[in-house]
Amino acid sequence: MQADMNVIQNARNLGAIFDTSGFADKIAIHDLRVADRPRALTFADIGRYADGVARGLARRGLKPGQRIGILTANRWEFLSTYVGVLRAGLVAVPLNYKLAKETLALLFDDAEIALVFADAERLDLCPEGVAVVNFDDPDGETGFDALIDFGDFGPYIPDQAHLAKILYTSGSTGRPKGVLLTHASQVWTMQNYMDAWAAPQDSTIVVAPAYHKNGLSALQLSLASGLTVVLMPQFEPRRYLEVVDRYRCTVLSGVPTMFALLARERDLIEKLDLSCVRELFVGSAPLSASVREAIAHTFPNAPLLNSYGTTEAPAIFGAHPDGLAQPPLSVGAPLEGVAWRLVGGRNADEGVLHVRTPSQSAGYLNMPEATGQKFRDGWYDTGDIMRRDDEGFFYFVGRADDMFVCGGENIYPAEVEQIIDSHPDVAQCAVIDAPDAIKGRIPVAFVVPSSEAAPTEEHIKQFVLDNAPAYQHPRIVVIRNALPLSATNKIDRKALAKEAERLSAAHGRA
Repeated sequence: MQADMNVIQNARNLGAIFDTSGFADKIAIHDLRVADRPRALTFADIGRYADGVARGLARRGLKPGQRIGILTANRWEFLSTYVGVLRAGLVAVPLNYKLAKETLALLFDDAEIALVFADAERLDLCPEGVAVVNFDDPDGETGFDALIDFGDFGPYIPDQAHLAKILYTSGSTGRPKGVLLTHASQVWTMQNYMDAWAAPQDSTIVVAPAYHKNGLSALQLSLASGLTVVLMPQFEPRRYLEVVDRYRCTVLSGVPTMFALLARERDLIEKLDLSCVRELFVGSAPLSASVREAIAHTFPNAPLLNSYGTTEAPAIFGAHPDGLAQPPLSVGAPLEGVAWRLVGGRNADEGVLHVRTPSQSAGYLNMPEATGQKFRDGWYDTGDIMRRDDEGFFYFVGRADDMFVCGGENIYPAEVEQIIDSHPDVAQCAVIDAPDAIKGRIPVAFVVPSSEAAPTEEHIKQFVLDNAPAYQHPRIVVIRNALPLSATNKIDRKALAKEAERLSAAHGRA
């Protein structure tokens, strides 16, 4: 069984790239939304429902280009709805259901959402006046089954500029921005990453929310490649490990924090058979040496590939063109067809990464000023500082807007985190800047010890002083059992920033 590569290579509609004909009777999804009643669906099932969604939307009079919201936790219906929306030439708008109702109302208005698919738990988040399809109302007039019109559907043929989806950023620097992604850009992304992803005989878990690029990318690549997906509604470390063992998952992907939390469950890891895992992909956040080591200890049969991408440009790096092995903490080498430059750095091999890639966004919805700042003359400013080595591999250094000045010296939190992470007694850390009356801003470190270690605040400070410039050492160190997580399982830096400011004041520094 294999995907029809001619269909995939010639696809113009992103929905058409999910050619399920080669895997019709194979299980596509094990949906674990209801823990004691898992549901299995074949590739033929997913494709049949996707066509049914496309036909149902057309029957309701919706036209190509109109925006369709999807507001639900992970479930198989999300996937069929998403593919069906794409096939119909409509624009998919997955929505973060953890946002406040008032913020979601702004996004509904911003995207001009004509209809929204939602689960019963999120119905009250939908603004009045917007048509709703309820995933959890099997017999009602507004239910999912009532919309479905089973039958074949020929995908809409979009032009180069036709939107496939709008993905809203997390809003870490204000109101979420709607990232405009075309069919052309996303088909190119899929075509460049499918070979590196996995083979049809593999299986994987998707636990990241599908409204986020991490979860959605894993779902897309898996369906297009013929992998079986175990779909979980939320991340819980012990449950995740048990699912890996029970379903014999071979490929795992996620953010570094997720794997750091898995590695702490040593008692359960020793009881389970995790030898089935043979490949790991980590992305969406910086990877540290300590987390990499913890992952290797948890899944010893699985080489780890560190990856990089943004919502605005998901495909930038991949394998080295000369076949060189990717160094452990590198994010890879530029893909063929990607132009790059490093701007404003210490030398020619370090600076803020600007790219021109076929995968990049058409800009931000209804935000011409923000679009003009990030997209200029065909170049996209990632805002991420990268370093390039002599072989052409790139490494993430830090966010340009995370840089702060401490006593006249520029500090990038990611650089300090790398130093602290190299300490053998540290499992995880985050460095946040806080106000200081003398220095302006100071680094504050939140540290999670390895399982049996007990490093002290002074111990961590001295370690940084011994291994880095003195100005980088954290003036305040907090030892914690865990770091707070955001909705996408990344470290919640906004929550830590509030705590760092409070600690600086409590220490008489603010």
